[in-house]
Amino acid sequence: MDFAFTPRTVELAEKITAFMEEHVYPAETVYDAQVAEGDFHEQPQIMKDLQAEARRQGLWNFAMTHDNLGAGLTNLEYAPLAEIMGRSIIGNEVFNCSAPDTGNMEILAMYGTEEQKNQWLKPLLDCSIRSAFAMTEPWVASSDAMNVESSIVRDGDEYVINGRKWFTSGGMDPDCKLLIFMGKSDPDAEPYRQQSMILVPTDAPGVEIVRDLSSFGYRDRLGHAELQFTDVRVPAANMLGNEGDGFAIAQGRLGPGRMHYAMRAIGIAERGLQLMCERAQQRSAFGGPLADQGVVREWIARSRMEIDQIRLYTFKAAWLMDTQGNAAARTEVAAIKVAAMEVAHKVIDRAVQTWGAAGTTEDTPLARFHSLTRALQIADGPTEVHLRSIGRGELRKYRHLRPEKK
Repeated sequence: MDFAFTPRTVELAEKITAFMEEHVYPAETVYDAQVAEGDFHEQPQIMKDLQAEARRQGLWNFAMTHDNLGAGLTNLEYAPLAEIMGRSIIGNEVFNCSAPDTGNMEILAMYGTEEQKNQWLKPLLDCSIRSAFAMTEPWVASSDAMNVESSIVRDGDEYVINGRKWFTSGGMDPDCKLLIFMGKSDPDAEPYRQQSMILVPTDAPGVEIVRDLSSFGYRDRLGHAELQFTDVRVPAANMLGNEGDGFAIAQGRLGPGRMHYAMRAIGIAERGLQLMCERAQQRSAFGGPLADQGVVREWIARSRMEIDQIRLYTFKAAWLMDTQGNAAARTEVAAIKVAAMEVAHKVIDRAVQTWGAAGTTEDTPLARFHSLTRALQIADGPTEVHLRSIGRGELRKYRHLRPEKK
């Protein structure tokens, strides 16, 4: 395993870091102010300006790995860039590398027809529209994708869609024009062939926004929509792949996405560690800087070690995905999703403690990071589901030791 950065990664990392320091970090408070003053879910002008400048500098669509549509990076090349962008709440959106669009663009590139790519993928790459991924449902445990109850029924040259979805991230953005909907198209098929994915325009009759969901009291600018689909009709040509491909598409989408999440979480942890160290040096208590307190030094030391450990583990997962395929990295991808979120949350929690009451306010990004890293231990597969998968894989090596059933 060679984790040395390629010349291309080194060049891009330097450019993105400079862009973040010059443009993105100073814009964070401006972004929040413009969102608060305008239509909450509408993209603020500062983000449009940042995206225009990022695109002018060629810092655009790094996450795309298929059909030479993005920067042409491997997973291992993209990983450190995702970390740098992830250090800011608004960083990923600036470079058109934010979820759920990144995952949706990937599956359109992999499974979409030429017509679907022309209609939806190209404007997503241009960021002239946004999209959302409608899989999670309020009444079933969506950590098991086979659980979905929403229906996709063929009726001549159309499909009729019914169901309820929620936490459809990005669904509140006025620029969201496409929903990738997962539902059951054949309840009688074998378990992994019952589900399909279909492209649904947000303005299709029967698509209703029920409400915008908050997470730990925070509302996201892109929104977490609860949606009702009632007898929604779309052309049969809107099917993504073939009927019954839905589960396989979901797994193909979520695997690389978890690597992206892990690297962004490491970026969040690095920002938290930076803020912790700055506060420790600047704030005094009991006759000296907080940095002189043993417990604070231990928090900093443990944070440094934990961040570096999970970064190396994530690089290994990315390397496996590049060299042996996503399936070969299944255990590692599940593991980094768990470990990166836990480390990031732990580091941010220490940073909040170091900042004291100020750490719970919006004067720093820590409170929002705290809520985000906790929520992401549920999103995209809860921690317990990934641990179950990892444990089963490990125990499979020792299956021969089980007593035979009598």
